[in-house]
Amino acid sequence: MPRKTDIADDHLLRPPSFGGLLRRLRDERHMSREKLAFAAGVSASYITHLEGGDREHPTRAVVDALIGYLDGIRPLLPVERRHLYDLAGLVEDAFPSVEKLRSVIDEDMRQGLLVHRPNPASYIDTRWNVLSCNDVYADMFPGLVEDVNVLRWFFGNEMSKKVMVEWEREAGLTVNWLRGLIGQTGDTAWATSLLEELGGYPEFRSMWAAGGTAYGRETPDMLLRDPRTGDTYNLSVQMFRVDSTNHPGRMQFFLGVRQPGMTPAT
Repeated sequence: MPRKTDIADDHLLRPPSFGGLLRRLRDERHMSREKLAFAAGVSASYITHLEGGDREHPTRAVVDALIGYLDGIRPLLPVERRHLYDLAGLVEDAFPSVEKLRSVIDEDMRQGLLVHRPNPASYIDTRWNVLSCNDVYADMFPGLVEDVNVLRWFFGNEMSKKVMVEWEREAGLTVNWLRGLIGQTGDTAWATSLLEELGGYPEFRSMWAAGGTAYGRETPDMLLRDPRTGDTYNLSVQMFRVDSTNHPGRMQFFLGVRQPGMTPAT
């Protein structure tokens, strides 16, 4: 077996690059640089420089054109499409609809929600829309499944104030977390529409104007009240990012563990 010092520089392992992946995809389709360049509206020398790593990241318009032509010759795999965007330092602008994200949740994922019973579990997108949940989650947050959006439930459904013992704290955290999620996606088009709707609630407007930002919970504890009995209890909450090939970073998994009641935070 050759020693590391015997391996030529040309055979050293290198990290993936946009140009390297582009060349592989082009070669697999037996396509010349000239053809690809013409389809993308750039010069053949630009493609050469891209593949050689001599250019900065291409623009979104160029990447979209390259992907469109490559895909037309032979469909790209979802993972290949995503990797091209990632290596170009871009994220896809279009935020998937609730329906598209729900279509990603397969039978195994739905069964996983049931396995967590008697604990509440759900899939929520990064716009705070409930995509799927078990019956325990639906019972703990009455009306939320129908309202779909967590913030719409907080500010537009009176049940939220009956259920959330520390309503102002939890609502404020969710508002601040939304601001952080908007920054992470790099896309504000969908946020404009959501904020326009939520802006109809004075309490939301006040919390949004405060300008806070959060990227998660400082403490997992969420204090809830059972609206049927009036009993309070603590829910230890964890949120996990769900990374799918088709819609990376657009979904979260909520899991709560019910514990005896606790004193509200001061």
